[in-house]
Order: sequence, then structure tokens, then C-alpha cells
Amino acid sequence: MRTGIYPGTFDPITLGHIDVIKKSLKIVDKLVIAITDNVNKEYFFSLEDRVSIVNKSLFKDLKLNKKKILIKSFNTLTIDLCKKYKASIIIRGLRAVSDFEYEFQLAGMNKKLNNDIETIFLMSNIENQIISSNFVKEIAKLNGNVNKFLTKSAVKILKDKLK
Repeated sequence: MRTGIYPGTFDPITLGHIDVIKKSLKIVDKLVIAITDNVNKEYFFSLEDRVSIVNKSLFKDLKLNKKKILIKSFNTLTIDLCKKYKASIIIRGLRAVSDFEYEFQLAGMNKKLNNDIETIFLMSNIENQIISSNFVKEIAKLNGNVNKFLTKSAVKILKDKLK
């Protein structure tokens, strides 16, 4: 069985992330969506809220297969998470060329740390490539419509948080 890890902050999960998840499920038998709680970053949503939003978005809104997806939080190196879940693939999403340099360096560092782990870059569908969690939060804070960027559950939770 081929297992992949899709690490990220998912603050909140967007339709761009979901495109990458759906494409990943065509490549791996099991996908661990790993939600990081990096102490060097400030988050809009708590770790518990981000895990809940991902769960609701994937399983309630989209009805994705729970047998193929595991949602976990983590605060370790991604390669240590790979070891824990016997994953041989790290999935990373790319939106634009500007993402590539950072992602390329990150993949190289992970490869140096564990030569058995491969990083695969996937792009979301063209209509979702411009979506970023930061832009979505900014639009929502300014009372803009974020329905085209998030699932129904994520939209509701984001709006509730801003009340």
C-alpha cells in the first residue's frame, strides 16, 4: 500500500488544497493530511479548529472516502511523520512559479534527511490556482464573498469566527 503525506497549515483549507487532495488520491492508496502547528507561525484558526474544518470540508461537504484519508495534526519534521505512517511520498501543492523556489528547497532538504522519501508537486486546477488562505481571510475580513474559494463548512466557520 502506497501512503502519502500532504502537510500544510490549512488555515483554512481552500478549494485549491482540495484539488491537490483529490489528485493525490489518484496516486496513493492512503493520504495523511498533516496539519502543522509550527510555533514560528501565527494562525487565524486554532489547530483544533483547522482539524475540524478539514474534517467537515472533506467528509461532510464533499463526502470523500474516510478509508483513504487520515487527518492528523503534527509538530515534528515531515519526514518523521512519514516514518510514523510508513509514507514514501510527500505531496506539495504549487500555485505559481513563486511557490516553486521555496518548495524546491524544502524537497531538497527532506531528501537529504531521508533519501527514501520522494516529494511530488501537484497543481490545483487552473480556476483554483490563485486561491491562498491569506487572501481568503482578507476578503472575508472585508466582508467579501468567499464562497468560490472554500467549502460550505469552511465558509460558515470563517464567517462565525469573524462575527
